[in-house]
Amino acid sequence: MRALALAAVIGVSGSALGQPADPQTKPTIVLVHGAFAESSSWNDVISELKRNGYTAIAAANPLRSVAGDAATVSAIVRSISGPVVLVGHSYGGPVITEAANGNANVKALVYVAAFAPETGESSLTLSQKFPGSTLAGAIATIALPDGGQDLYIQPDKFRLQFAADVSEDQAQLMAATQRPVTQAALAEPSGVASWKKLPSYMVYGSEDRNIPSTMMSFMAKRANAVKAVVVEGASHAIMVSHPDAVASLIEEAASAK
Repeated sequence: MRALALAAVIGVSGSALGQPADPQTKPTIVLVHGAFAESSSWNDVISELKRNGYTAIAAANPLRSVAGDAATVSAIVRSISGPVVLVGHSYGGPVITEAANGNANVKALVYVAAFAPETGESSLTLSQKFPGSTLAGAIATIALPDGGQDLYIQPDKFRLQFAADVSEDQAQLMAATQRPVTQAALAEPSGVASWKKLPSYMVYGSEDRNIPSTMMSFMAKRANAVKAVVVEGASHAIMVSHPDAVASLIEEAASAK
C-alpha cells in the first residue's frame, strides 16, 4: 500500500495498485513527471485518458537519482496486475527506461519531450549531443546538506525556458510549484535501455528550449520509435499546453496489439 502514498490515482476502469485484473481491461497508464515539474502537470492528460476509459496514475517522482527514482516507479508498476504503459516527461524518460526493466507487464514506453538514454548515457551527456538548449542559463542552485546540489529554474525565466506556450498565470503557478532535481541525478548513467525490447513512442514540441527537437528526432530514430509526433510551436511543457496530442499518442501505444 506504500504505492498509494506515491501516486495520484484516478480510477476509471482496469486494474490498478493490486486490484484484480480483467483480461479485457485497458492498460493502466503510469505517468512520470520530470525535473522542474510535479505530478499535477499531467492533470489535463489524465482527464483526456479518463474520458476514454483509461486508469491513470501520476507517480510522484523523487528526482533524487535515476536508480532510486526508477525503483519508486517500479514499485507502482509491480502493484498493477494488468498491462502498463509507462509515460515519462523530460528526466522522467531515463526513469521509465530503467523502471521497465524486470517488469513483464510493461507493454510500451511513451517519451513526452523526454530523454531516451542508451545504456550508460545520462541526461547531462545527452543534452550536450546537440546545440539549442538554453536551460543552463536559466538554472539556480541550492546546496544540499550532503554536499550535492538541487537545481531549479529561476522563476523569472521559467515561462520562456519551460512553458512559453502556457498562459502567464499558469506558468507562474508552475514556477512556484516546480520541484528540483539533483545535479547528481542528471549526471547519473542509465542502466539497460529497455526501449531496445519494448515499443517506444515519442511526442515533442518544435520550440522546446530544454531538449531541442533535433535531440528528440535523434533519439526517436535511434530507438526505432513506432511513432514520433512533432507539435509545431510547442514548448517543453507540451503535456500542459497540448494534452490532447499527448493523450492521443498514449492511447495509440496502449491500444497497439
